[in-house]
Amino acid sequence: METVRLTAWVHGRVQGVGFRWWVRSRALELGLVGWAANLEDGRVEVVAEGPRAAAETLLAALRAPGPPGRVRTVIERWSDSRGGVTGFSER
Repeated sequence: METVRLTAWVHGRVQGVGFRWWVRSRALELGLVGWAANLEDGRVEVVAEGPRAAAETLLAALRAPGPPGRVRTVIERWSDSRGGVTGFSER
């Protein structure tokens, strides 16, 4: 089972609408660790580590209808897992 790190930058109306809480809930359901953080430019950065299939499922959920707010686009970057992260936090 391949363990990866997904970094996703979510553009749109995603701050102040419960988006980070929603991401945290989905990530925990999938067994991922990491965080979702508001960025100064209005985007949300999502960093998730765990099995590739679970990270791909989270990425698909970010792009699908249903998250709070309004997602315009999601840019992703895949890399090797760095480890050392526990739980999933909102930053």
